[in-house]
Amino acid sequence: MIISKASPKEYDSIRLFYHSLIDALEGTRYHPKWQKDIYPAPEDLRGAVLAGELYIGRVDSRMAAAMVLNQKCNPEYADAAWRTFLNPSEFMVIHMLGVHRDFAGQGLAKEMVRFAIEKAKAWGMKAIRLDVLKGNAPAERLYPAMGFVYVDTIQLFYEDTGRADFGLYELVLPAKPADTDYGDKTEVLV
Repeated sequence: MIISKASPKEYDSIRLFYHSLIDALEGTRYHPKWQKDIYPAPEDLRGAVLAGELYIGRVDSRMAAAMVLNQKCNPEYADAAWRTFLNPSEFMVIHMLGVHRDFAGQGLAKEMVRFAIEKAKAWGMKAIRLDVLKGNAPAERLYPAMGFVYVDTIQLFYEDTGRADFGLYELVLPAKPADTDYGDKTEVLV
């Protein structure tokens, strides 16, 4: 899979991609309660594309997966019992991660999360945070398998779900080693 930023000319295809995800999940045991043009909302998708925050995973040039990476989160994240105290500028949030049903079971969600982890490290983030609607069994398995730790369940409000229980997950990233300047006093021990 090749992962890259979405371009503005792909907006209509991205919107239809998310609509196809919603259609594919309709009537299944797990439905994330996403609703066409409510979540993800067209203005959110367009804004993420224009800001360079929406990433597409392609397999043989086909749109297979998508997600948004940014530092925007539900305001109620501030009330959660996170494992680390961080300012919003110190963590990344994963939003709208979805894999097309034609590519289900191929590990693409894991590839997308690995990509997000590498981006967060490159951006100097100290953690990645996200929320998962309670009962979203695939996501509740995915994130712990990728090293995320379940933090808490709190009620959050989103347009598509109303007020509902969401599990919060956090991946604390390793600190970058500090550059050490030994100057002219470097000793070699043998």
